Amino acid sequence: MKEIVEALKNVVEAEIQLEVPPDTKLGDYAFPCFSLARIYKKSPQEIAVELAKKIVKPDSVEKIEANGPYINFFLKKSSIAHDALKQAIMEDYGRKQQGKTIMVEFLSPNTNKPLHLGHLRNIFLGTAVSNCLEFLGNNVIKANLINDRGVHICKSMLAYHKWGSNAEPNKKPDHFVGDFYVMYSSREDDALKAEIQDMLVKWEQKNPEVRNLWKKMNRWALQGFKQTFGKIGLKFDKEYYESKIYNRGKNLVIGGYEKGIFQKGGDGAIIIDLEKDGLGQKVLLRANGTSVYITQDLYLAIEKFEDFPISRSIYVVGSEQDYHFRVLKIILKKLNFSHADDVFHLSYGMVFLPEGKMKSREGKVVDADDIIDEIISLSNSEIGKRYPKLSEKEKSRRASRIGLAALRFYLLRIDPSKSMTYHPEESLSFEGETGPYVQYTYARISSILRKYGKKMPENVDYALLDKDLEIEIIKLISGFPDVVEDAGTRLKVHVIPHFLLNLSQAFNEYYHKYPILKEASNVRDARIVLISCVRQVIRTGLELLDIDVLERM
Repeated sequence: MKEIVEALKNVVEAEIQLEVPPDTKLGDYAFPCFSLARIYKKSPQEIAVELAKKIVKPDSVEKIEANGPYINFFLKKSSIAHDALKQAIMEDYGRKQQGKTIMVEFLSPNTNKPLHLGHLRNIFLGTAVSNCLEFLGNNVIKANLINDRGVHICKSMLAYHKWGSNAEPNKKPDHFVGDFYVMYSSREDDALKAEIQDMLVKWEQKNPEVRNLWKKMNRWALQGFKQTFGKIGLKFDKEYYESKIYNRGKNLVIGGYEKGIFQKGGDGAIIIDLEKDGLGQKVLLRANGTSVYITQDLYLAIEKFEDFPISRSIYVVGSEQDYHFRVLKIILKKLNFSHADDVFHLSYGMVFLPEGKMKSREGKVVDADDIIDEIISLSNSEIGKRYPKLSEKEKSRRASRIGLAALRFYLLRIDPSKSMTYHPEESLSFEGETGPYVQYTYARISSILRKYGKKMPENVDYALLDKDLEIEIIKLISGFPDVVEDAGTRLKVHVIPHFLLNLSQAFNEYYHKYPILKEASNVRDARIVLISCVRQVIRTGLELLDIDVLERM
């Protein structure tokens, strides 16, 4: 592809953007001439004909043809295979060296209830984005903001204070805390709302009784989170706590008010008027002096760049907070924060259940622990049906890896900007657009290589890989680095699951159509190299999604 771009640059003074034709009969790459019509004052069809005659054919190109407004390039099949496969067999295939330091903040839970299915989409998305950025040669700092203070936290605290009878957790501790959040919501009235505001004021005044209650319930919630993290292998490089930074956020807002950047509303709250920006008025500090979410977010946005030499700060937060981050960015600019444009909100859609939207206040949620346990249990049952003689230990090991693969892949294969509905049984299928299907493809190739039982062949005749399916697979492999770069640059990691599905489907069609081990040795060895590259690329792609591979399924 680089040779084609260079050849075009010698005859065209314009940006070169190659396309992959929808049909291999139209070539391997195509250059559209539409954008050149203004420059050459001719039709794109005429330009294509003239340029096709002028281009010096690179060594890797078989022929060049003008076809309508396109210049089509047909590569030599041996060249396609040789160039792609000699690189793809390497473990670092597709890696880059961008050399930036980037912080990715994700999860950011409230300590008033357990994690739920929506949090899992957040976690899997944040982890995959971090992995892609690291693979592209960046130093990535995975950060988590613990929202451990505020109105919502006081709701579970007040309910426990009133109706908890000073009991100790009789279940997973974060679930125990969450029960009181639901209890409060079911009984909320104006009197309780007033008590919540009074408790928040007391908390900020460091009232000993309120603070001791807060410490106890926070400890329970964090203990529960840690157990959930262990189930999915989640670790953070840096954790921030709202309780430790909210005061500095308050000082920042008060300083902005004194400078005339912010104003006081009719009730005495400090606000910012963003009517001209179409964002209305935003409260930054309540009239009673207590802070809101954006109070500490303003300070934290700045602190991150002081704590680390980062060039970009990415927030993985649901689309319901789109307004919040638009306001945050505008305020940072008004505060003359030099990195305001380096703050980016990666917005993602909601996760629905077949029966509708989850509601934490009503207790109508799928807890993360429950969905993880359910998907592993379903996986265990499926494995038991397929492999009844498997030991319980091995069945449990595979069930965990396959179940979590199903869950991660299902939640990551949808464009983050879109909402989605989660179907557990559908996600576990060994066929179709699922994680287990890709894992199974990897295991199938591993089985073939075990039967082959030799070192990787050398001096392979790549010209023997001339079947249409072989060329299709090689093209897919050669495009993998661009897919990863696209995922890391645009933060659209769903392109990786789709790529892995396309590659897996192409391989399985190939596997059923052409023999590998029973071919003549020269053809067999070429095909062994080909499927080894497929296996390596699948492994790398799954690892970017934080999905384990299995040698046997």
